[in-house]
Amino acid sequence: MKETIYTQPALPYANDALAPAISAETIEYHYGKHEKAYIDNLNKMIEGTEYEDMALEDIIRKADGALFNNASQAWNHIFYFFTFAPNGAKEPTGELRKAIDLQFGSFEQFKKDFVDAGVKLFGSGWVWLCCDEDGKLVIVQKSNAGNPLTDGLIPLLTFDVWEHAYYIDYKNLRAKALEQLWDIVDWDVVSSRYEID
Repeated sequence: MKETIYTQPALPYANDALAPAISAETIEYHYGKHEKAYIDNLNKMIEGTEYEDMALEDIIRKADGALFNNASQAWNHIFYFFTFAPNGAKEPTGELRKAIDLQFGSFEQFKKDFVDAGVKLFGSGWVWLCCDEDGKLVIVQKSNAGNPLTDGLIPLLTFDVWEHAYYIDYKNLRAKALEQLWDIVDWDVVSSRYEID
């Protein structure tokens, strides 16, 4: 019997490194407590089941109910927090930049559309930039623990629009919270996820 299947990776920056966009207090609660709970719950749920030796992405594609929620939230949060860096690349380059300009008209228009989708998502959830297997980009809204992997899409970027992601720092000002995240997105990380054959 395995004691732990999934472990929570340490963030590649200090808790206060993303301030003021995301405060140290938010990191401590959001990644330190919320994310830890999702991973702990996931490990308990898969013990002794068919999911015990599955890759996390495969659990997300196959599971439903509470198991899907905890698996997907565990994955979503790691994907989200590892997109950020205090001094990362401020704009996309290469093929991703070309695709953004082609499909959204400009980088600035993409950012506007992305934040707008996040603001308009009712309740809790995530807004995603994804691509299909042909490299076409799409902005996707997902409620609660939703993940575009279940639609056969490749996630490139996500912003968390659950209230616990921003309430400490921004109270009810979701749009302001999302706008501030552009200051810490590392576009080298996002661009590395856009690999088109």
